Amino acid sequence: MTEPDLSVLRAEQLPHDADPTEASAPSPGDVTVVEGSSFCVSDRAGDITPDRPQGVFFRDNRIVSTWRLLVDDLPLEPLSVVFGEPFEATFLTRAAPRPGCHDASLVVERRRMVANGLREDLVVHNYGREPAGISIQLLVDADFADLFDVKDGRPRRVPAVDRRCSGDQLELVAGTGSRRRGTRVRAAGATAVPGALAWRVIVPPHGQWRASVEVFASSDGHEEASAFPLDQPVEQARPTLRMQDWRSTTPELHCGSSALARAVDRSVLDLGALRIQDPERPGSDVVAAGAPWFMALFGRDALLTSWMALPFDPGLALSTLQTLARHQGAVVDPMSEEEPGKILHEVRLGMDESRALGGSSVYYGSVDSTPLFVMLLDQVARWGAPLADVERLLPAADRALGWVERFGDVDGDGFVEYARKTDRGLLNQGWKDSLDSIAFADGRLAEPPIALVEAQGYVYAAYLARAHLARVFASTGEEGSWRERAEELRRRFNERFWLPEHGHYALALDAEKRPVDSLASNQGHCLWTGIVTEDRARAVAAHLLSPAMFSGWGVRTLATSAATFNPVSYHNGSVWPHDNAVLVAGLVRYGLVPEAQRVASALVAASASFGGRLPELFCGFDRGSVPRPVPYPTSCSPQAWSAATPISLLTSLLRIDVCLPHGRAAAHPVTPREWGRVRLAGVPLGESRVDVDSETPSPGLLGRTAAGPPA
Repeated sequence: MTEPDLSVLRAEQLPHDADPTEASAPSPGDVTVVEGSSFCVSDRAGDITPDRPQGVFFRDNRIVSTWRLLVDDLPLEPLSVVFGEPFEATFLTRAAPRPGCHDASLVVERRRMVANGLREDLVVHNYGREPAGISIQLLVDADFADLFDVKDGRPRRVPAVDRRCSGDQLELVAGTGSRRRGTRVRAAGATAVPGALAWRVIVPPHGQWRASVEVFASSDGHEEASAFPLDQPVEQARPTLRMQDWRSTTPELHCGSSALARAVDRSVLDLGALRIQDPERPGSDVVAAGAPWFMALFGRDALLTSWMALPFDPGLALSTLQTLARHQGAVVDPMSEEEPGKILHEVRLGMDESRALGGSSVYYGSVDSTPLFVMLLDQVARWGAPLADVERLLPAADRALGWVERFGDVDGDGFVEYARKTDRGLLNQGWKDSLDSIAFADGRLAEPPIALVEAQGYVYAAYLARAHLARVFASTGEEGSWRERAEELRRRFNERFWLPEHGHYALALDAEKRPVDSLASNQGHCLWTGIVTEDRARAVAAHLLSPAMFSGWGVRTLATSAATFNPVSYHNGSVWPHDNAVLVAGLVRYGLVPEAQRVASALVAASASFGGRLPELFCGFDRGSVPRPVPYPTSCSPQAWSAATPISLLTSLLRIDVCLPHGRAAAHPVTPREWGRVRLAGVPLGESRVDVDSETPSPGLLGRTAAGPPA
């Protein structure tokens, strides 16, 4: 298998059964800037210290572990941080007062930009009446620690680092053979000394002194080119232009809700920042899981995120499918949990592969990525992807369904289960992958093999997706076969997972085929996939919006009645925006519009407390008791599927129904009243762009071209 040139990460990735809730986190005041698979975490003065989960990171290794700016041997005092694009921030600080003065007169600006390395522009302003003679030192080091050792606060196995200084630059290199990482730090006019760059300068009264520092990352002897070269305005740099191009192609929202408008605008910005390049297809993007720690490819995250973002960028979903298909499982490998047809869970490219799940760069321990792959392939066809591209992916879809029936059904009972192959893998392999996330209502943990409720829904939807694709490509005999499998699975699912005494679906079946009776949000995904029978949908919705599940800010992952409920846990009582977005899509599917509006309105209201950016998750406290949503300490922000959530909420309630191969494109909006009139302009449909207006139901969108050639 060709090794992908993508870095990787995510909270479910903690090896050896570590609990993601125990991970270290940046302090609330830390600042993250991100672009592609590079990111930087620092304090609010712009400094980085090695004993904190901070640093400049590139391909799973910390390429800068110390970055401290001193003026006359003293640290700077933070004043404010000004944010621009996601890849940049300007730190406003002040130095200690000059000798004999009470007030500080030196203000230091640090404009930082990250992309395949880092550039920092320094400006010292002297507001004093006399020239300021100052010494400036930038302390620099790199330990090349594995990203997860940094994130999780584990004792670090730091490689030996070769440190050199000469002229105006520092060089640091670690690793041996084909696994080497390097950092070169250069600043014209500086003097390099061991561990630092130094300047001695005089800043005139009411004048300025300027300098620029560049950090170049190298991997296996290849140094990355600067993304922000000094001879080019930042406004013309590749990351800036790439973000501008992205924003110019996404639909434009007009609505009566400032909270919704801000959330969607933040979604566009964050999804743009979370895109990483597929190196085997230049110009094609996939979406990374989230910042600061997971700027890399994850199967489940990329599939769900690109699905939710389809109405804004269908190309992202197609690129995701093409990338995942290239790394589809081909052999049986218990360590990495690779199996023929299986879609990967994650990719890692650090120097020390032994730190990765399964001990290799690609890990396949996910029960749901594989059916989600087939589901998304059908969606991109419906949204107008070139049918030739879709057809080229059909063999991958068939291999995926082959995995479902051959390897996914561990014990032959007709349901897809998971059980990790070694103690290096994830114990739980659905999206709720904490150690204690699959438990009975009385607190007993379910024993594997475990058949998750939502995974059966995904397989059902994958069968129907493949049936529809057979129809698109005129394989009518295949269509009937796939539909029969779907209906048989739906029948058996509703027999085995429904709990008549509780009026909701079980969270899972355990190794003994006992229903795991906890009331959990997972069944909301079954509404989305359509495996729920019509007569049970309203009962499911009533449970999901009951006081035990609905916090007022969103639906919790687990009911307050469960023994393992904890509003500050990772998966046992918190609120996950993407989980709610999937649930809203499911409620709309079954015509449960007031319920869908209630959940969507709650999430948009919650987003306002986070500056418009929904985090990966937040705590599950009741809105009546705690008037603002409480952040979860180690939550990613931005995080891919949370970034896509406002888009998903919006388009679900606009009820856009698309199948271009069969000439169907309609919208029947049911947006909440407080959103006012909602108009989404320039929605891409194949080669066309259309407008959707909440006050104008549109049974024939294909005739309402806003831009591009006629439909």
